[in-house]
Amino acid sequence: MTDSGPKRRAKALGSAGVLVAATLVAGAVAAPTANATAPTATAYHGKDREARGVAVAAARAAERGIDWQDCPADWNLAKPIQCGWVSVPLDYAKPYGKQIKLAVDRIGNTGTPGERQGALLYNPGGPGGSGLRFPARVTGKNPVWANTAKAYDFVGFDPRGVGKSAPISCADPQEFVKAPKMDPVPRDEADKLAQRKLAREYAEGCYERSGEMLPHMTTPNTARDLDVIRAALGEKQLNFLGVSYGTYLGAVYATLFPGHVRRMVVDSVVNPSREKIWYQANLDQDVAFEGRWKDWQDWVAENDATFHLGTTRDAVQAQWLKLRATAAKDPIGGVVGPAELIGFFQSAPYYDSAWIPVATVFSKYVAGDTQALVDAAAPDLTDTAGNAAAENGNAVYTAVECTDAKWPTNWRTWDRDNTRLHKDHPFMTWANAWMNLPCATWPVKQHTPVDVKSGKDLPPVLIVQAERDAATPYTGAVELHQRLRGSRLVTERDAGSHGVTGLVNPCVNDRVDAYLLTGELDRSDVTCAPHATPKP
Repeated sequence: MTDSGPKRRAKALGSAGVLVAATLVAGAVAAPTANATAPTATAYHGKDREARGVAVAAARAAERGIDWQDCPADWNLAKPIQCGWVSVPLDYAKPYGKQIKLAVDRIGNTGTPGERQGALLYNPGGPGGSGLRFPARVTGKNPVWANTAKAYDFVGFDPRGVGKSAPISCADPQEFVKAPKMDPVPRDEADKLAQRKLAREYAEGCYERSGEMLPHMTTPNTARDLDVIRAALGEKQLNFLGVSYGTYLGAVYATLFPGHVRRMVVDSVVNPSREKIWYQANLDQDVAFEGRWKDWQDWVAENDATFHLGTTRDAVQAQWLKLRATAAKDPIGGVVGPAELIGFFQSAPYYDSAWIPVATVFSKYVAGDTQALVDAAAPDLTDTAGNAAAENGNAVYTAVECTDAKWPTNWRTWDRDNTRLHKDHPFMTWANAWMNLPCATWPVKQHTPVDVKSGKDLPPVLIVQAERDAATPYTGAVELHQRLRGSRLVTERDAGSHGVTGLVNPCVNDRVDAYLLTGELDRSDVTCAPHATPKP
């Protein structure tokens, strides 16, 4: 579950990050030039067809550039943010075949033309997260990003299959969000059989609704898309910020296009090991979620004067188990069962910014106010746009993870591993398993993941990671650090919020600024004290 767990995994590999600062300076955005592209197709003689295909597509994109316009009103991206499209091949082995359009947006750098260092592209995670809100970090005047915004145009995009970019679907969105869903924790074999049937039907739905796209919904293809966008922007090299799943996208890009990287920041790192992508990575996540869930319970207990949920972790856990049992027996408000509870409560182990809101709703419920919990955890069937986005995010999450790598097809493997893990890590294990189980019966070819490593000409990459991150456990950052020669690792000690670069922590913020603005890195790895803990 990379990004948002059972409710919408596209959050797990996180849309972490806050909004930023500044206004568009007229004329600060350079027009793309036809010769700004990377190597031509002839440079790839004898290499794989996709490498030749992306060179063709990038050269074409560099020539065309992007026709920037005011954003469509229903995109909710106000001026001076501008929007446009970049065409990419559905299949890079056939660069002259079917094309799909990717939605991109930008805001120009806020400094002088002389301060401008190019475009900074962003991916928030998922797979399935939209990056189109990235320029709003400037219009929203987020101080964390004010220095970087002086030097860079902030460029966001919807990856293939996401949002405005040839969106895929696996189910009717209104049906997808309906509640209550089955309790993720199975009581018996019949429950497991029912969940297996749902997972198989979901995989079949993906193929029925999006069969043409599915074989091409991979991280390497999204990395190729990133290179075509780079060329369309008129950039010789890529500046990139990736959070959560965006770190894996960045790592694959760095492996495929090492000479095209200028600066790259990866934040909250997916373990890029082929052995981890993606089955084992999700099992590792279950362990980390349990640890961070306990961190949150400790904090709730320390703040018992505010929340009245118990003065120890065990007392808070007892309240949780009582709530869960109540919802399992009789869904709260008729719609909030255990699955919906997980969908809501998992945001606390994900993000520190959710600690107070989740504890407040929990506290109100225990005090007798059930409506607050229903409002927070139940789907809103009137929000058809939001529900479509949630269904799309989940579809992309599933399609990319299932197509990227080979998954176990034998149910006994899943049953053994998740039964074992659930004993000591019950918070997320089964919910995560069912979310990923469509991969066991995936209807298109599953690939071998890219062997992530440093290629010739790859510059140093900045890696940022919280020590107790639940969605992307710390070992992933260590693994990527070992694979990328010359990289630097900045660790936020005793912290676990997913997505570190958007938080206020000068020890981290100053290093991200220094790297993006000057290319400067510390001589050795750095450990930072944690950002401020939420105070109720």
